[in-house]
Amino acid sequence: MGEVTRSNRHQVVVIGSGFGGLFGTKALKRADVDVTVIAETSHHLFQPLLYQVATGILSEGEIAPATREVLAKQRNARVLLGRVTGIDLASRTVVSQVLGRETVTPYDSLIVAAGSGQSYFGNDQFAEFAPGMKSIDDALELRGRIFGAFEMAELGASRGDAVDHLLTFVVVGAGPTGVEMAGQIAELSHRTLSRDFRAINTKHARIVLIDAANQVLPPFGAKLGAKSKIELEHRGVEVLLGAMVTDVDERGIEVQYKDGRTEKIAAVTKIWAAGVQASALGRTLAEQTGASLDRAGRIGVNPDLTLPGYPEVFVVGDMIDLDHLPGVAQVAIQGAKYAAKEITRRLAGKPPQKPFHYFDKGSMATISRFRAVALIGKLRLTGFIAWLLWLGVHLMYLTGFKNRVSALLHWAVSFVGRGRSERTATEQQIFGRTALQRLDRGAADLVSDPGQYDASAASIAASMAARRRAELEEQALAEIRLTDSGERGHPAAS
Repeated sequence: MGEVTRSNRHQVVVIGSGFGGLFGTKALKRADVDVTVIAETSHHLFQPLLYQVATGILSEGEIAPATREVLAKQRNARVLLGRVTGIDLASRTVVSQVLGRETVTPYDSLIVAAGSGQSYFGNDQFAEFAPGMKSIDDALELRGRIFGAFEMAELGASRGDAVDHLLTFVVVGAGPTGVEMAGQIAELSHRTLSRDFRAINTKHARIVLIDAANQVLPPFGAKLGAKSKIELEHRGVEVLLGAMVTDVDERGIEVQYKDGRTEKIAAVTKIWAAGVQASALGRTLAEQTGASLDRAGRIGVNPDLTLPGYPEVFVVGDMIDLDHLPGVAQVAIQGAKYAAKEITRRLAGKPPQKPFHYFDKGSMATISRFRAVALIGKLRLTGFIAWLLWLGVHLMYLTGFKNRVSALLHWAVSFVGRGRSERTATEQQIFGRTALQRLDRGAADLVSDPGQYDASAASIAASMAARRRAELEEQALAEIRLTDSGERGHPAAS
């Protein structure tokens, strides 16, 4: 186990590289502190646009720039890759791990912005057949599954097989992510791919949106929810409300309605966009502080976002249970800025701020190209105007000028035209996650543990390298001879 060295300056550790982690770190740019960002991934993810990666509109790089690149000019910040496995509030240390290597990082102030993951409501086995929408890995796997389903359907139809189950796409969860995903799959099948296949008609694809609630987009209110449902159905999406998922397997999904009736939908491609669960670090912190946890794993915090009894520890974003705050990017951004400002004020000897107050800037969701819904205060917008607002807001929050320009060009190609530039998918994307899950320790089983690489292994490696070097030198000499003698392309002399 290694320990990160520290300077004499105030040490701030930020857990997570999402909106909370990134904006909190940036807010400390001019503070007299050293900031260490510890994150499980090496990128900052703009999660609201994951569905566009999954449906071939944007590349992963456009919505997930490298965290190091984003913070390169911030001289008081450094980035460490690792999954945080422990926080010791008494000793003020954070333990992180990557591929079996552990690192201990001390802190004077801590900002926990670890976010949330997908919740399967106690049925984690569903994840194998219905990936969520929380990471780049999820989006790339879904891209492979979605486009792969059309390819397999074309192959099956060419042989005369039944392919309805391949051309049925089920999205679970009618919140913003589910609505946007269902709308884009409908756009993909009814418009983008309509001329690309010969044995199948992609316009006949069945897109099903399922939710146990009685309306689409509950956070947007009854009126916008009803309009969104009508718009989705007009776009060819079959909306099943009051339908609770009871089983998911490789071939389909089973739902149960309120009247007890059950239905099995045959579908190879299932997408899970229902429910979130706060990071497990919430439970780690609760056990040490006695703070409360709600059903989604969110931890109760003080009005200034600190933990009870630990004023040096701030928790922000999706992890907090405070004033019924929603799990949206703006809560994380505003909370992280508040925490950073409080740290700066303390170091300057200034009095504390007033309790954290969230300013709601509104909510938006797209339904299809040129169609969206927006809720901004008491203002409710639908259609093209709402879509333009959505476009502007998402462009503004994309990180980096080059990503904004690239995204805008891709949107023009996809929404004005028919093309989608990110349709490449591989078997590795589709099955890589499942293969890693079958290893006892995941990716850590694919590398040597620290200290395992001994002298005998080094000797064998050196011998193999020498033999390979000789082979390469012999091959190069043969190539030189063929070129200089002019023999290349001519029959060998008998």
